[in-house]
Amino acid sequence: MTEQMEVICFELISTAGDARSSYIEAIQAAGEGNFEEAERLMKQGRESFCKGHEVHADLLTREANGTGEISLLLIHAEDQMMSAESFGILAEQFIDLHKKLQDKK
Repeated sequence: MTEQMEVICFELISTAGDARSSYIEAIQAAGEGNFEEAERLMKQGRESFCKGHEVHADLLTREANGTGEISLLLIHAEDQMMSAESFGILAEQFIDLHKKLQDKK
């Protein structure tokens, strides 16, 4: 694995971690009734995830051109991206649920 590829993998891991953290914080903010903060954190999480997604799309292009590299580190990075995406989907559902509960009070 080239050094450039390692940097790309760590960028994916980092952006996925940032996104996942924002999503978790958004759920916590919604649980406290701070929906404005929850939406800000969700937006922040989506922005981080999109940065990683752009990097990943570049890797897919390299693979299609026959210049891609596959490694355990890349597989781990992709796993982190999938995890962040799942957290984002669940965070939206939890925030909606917190809003509905708040409305019933």
